[in-house]
Amino acid sequence: MLVVWLVTGLVGAGAWSLWTPDIDRPALDAKYLAASGDRVGVLGNSLHLRDSAPQAGAELPVLLLLHGFGASLHTWDVWSAALSQHFRVLRVDLPGSGLSAPDAQGDYTDTRTIALLLALMDQRGIRRASIIGHSIGGRIAWTLAATHPSRVDKLVLLAPDGFASPGFAYGSAPEVPATMGLMRFTLPKWMLRSNLLLAYADPATLSDDLLTRYHELMLAPGSRAALLARMQQTVLIDPVPLLRRIEAPTLLVWGRQDGMIPFANAADYQREIPRNTLLELDHMGHLPHEESPQRALPVVVQFLMEPFHG
Repeated sequence: MLVVWLVTGLVGAGAWSLWTPDIDRPALDAKYLAASGDRVGVLGNSLHLRDSAPQAGAELPVLLLLHGFGASLHTWDVWSAALSQHFRVLRVDLPGSGLSAPDAQGDYTDTRTIALLLALMDQRGIRRASIIGHSIGGRIAWTLAATHPSRVDKLVLLAPDGFASPGFAYGSAPEVPATMGLMRFTLPKWMLRSNLLLAYADPATLSDDLLTRYHELMLAPGSRAALLARMQQTVLIDPVPLLRRIEAPTLLVWGRQDGMIPFANAADYQREIPRNTLLELDHMGHLPHEESPQRALPVVVQFLMEPFHG
């Protein structure tokens, strides 16, 4: 189950004194948008993406990178630079995250997100791609692979979401505490830091620059409401039948000190995905691609470069 890790403890009238306004989009674009062409329309949505080689799609195998909850495509900066030497790398901000606008229909279900991703692939002339997904991006990646096997070559899943946590049930929407709604009005940087620290085995990894990026992008207009809506609309189903349908070879990457989605969950995926390999990372938390990017990267590149016979 999606870990609700934001604004825990925002209770009482005192929270209103911590009002945190949005940052306007022109200011965010000036800092985080690399080129005006990186924002495209897909099914009525405005999505922010980076495409490493849009003119070379027929020549390079394609990688689609999907970030986790509260993150953005910038989480892949180091990996993208290295992977772009071998692949056409397409990374995208999910609706209401990073620099992507909130979903035009207010729909943040996995079904809607997968439809957007397939439409984006079609729009870019991409018939098949390998997918790297982290956390909820991992859940979206393996669901896409299970439901549209002809579109996916290989999977790399970093601490994927999908199995219900104790106390949560499949088939029903989670009960998001009413106090979570305060996030739309108050999200002080210190509080975000205290929650993000759960994601890192080494707290020093969460530098002020990294924290600032997370914080500022979450203050984009409509972003906090979109994050809340994604939580409220996440209805997990029993993943086992879908996982067993995955045809793509799969590499699982998991930090043993993951404080958000426990390393023990890796065994569930290993048991159900037909062709999988597990890369265990000791002294690593929920964000191995940020915390120590070079640790897993060589194994990921090797896995993706191996000949694929689908």
